[in-house]
Amino acid sequence: MMRIGELATRTGVSVRALRYYEEQNLLASERSPSGQRHYPESAVDRVQLIQQLYAAGLSSKSILALLPRVVNGEATPELLEGLAAERDRMDKQIGDLVSARDRLDTVITTATTNWRTGERCRPR
Repeated sequence: MMRIGELATRTGVSVRALRYYEEQNLLASERSPSGQRHYPESAVDRVQLIQQLYAAGLSSKSILALLPRVVNGEATPELLEGLAAERDRMDKQIGDLVSARDRLDTVITTATTNWRTGERCRPR
């Protein structure tokens, strides 16, 4: 068992975020007689998964519905449909980001070329 500070250190997540995960029922702890939170070793993997799902844009409500099924390996048709929709949303986001990056690359290349030749950048 580890205390909240150790879990925060091992996962790179703030103590505040871990408390929030508990409030959202994404993470559970046992309490010592003095009220300190204690977490099992498995909490490290769980917090890392929660972080990945948040980074992918899932809401705490979606994560809450998903976590038990990830742990149990149990999937309903509704869950799979929801996950496919989330994946499609992520694919669109990735495409939008790639497009934005490509546009930035064009601006950088144009500005660098103009800087080297002494020309002024002109908006397009």
